[in-house]
Amino acid sequence: MTLRDNAKRLRSEMTEAEMRLWYYLRGHRFLGLKFKRQKPLGPYIVDFVCLECRLIIELDGSKHQQQVEQDRVRDRHFQQRGFRVLRFWNHEMLAETEAVLEAIRLAVDPLPSPLP
Repeated sequence: MTLRDNAKRLRSEMTEAEMRLWYYLRGHRFLGLKFKRQKPLGPYIVDFVCLECRLIIELDGSKHQQQVEQDRVRDRHFQQRGFRVLRFWNHEMLAETEAVLEAIRLAVDPLPSPLP
């Protein structure tokens, strides 16, 4: 199976947390930015990416507790290529959606929103 085929399969088998985040990111809904999901980048497939902002968002399930070093290597790979990587646990996305979205907003636009 090619990386592209695997990405296509992952798009059709998204977790509940991925589906929730995708609801907010898709269709330029999040600050007018274009995000892609399950996108092959180099030797990896990233959960979500905004190429314009050079931002990668990963949602991790319990299997990532056993692959901390692999994730570190992967993150370093992208950082060396100018990407910023944000990682959240699936349960964070489900239980603290607004906090996750705010962390993403701050990564994209670190300036505070102007007061009305």
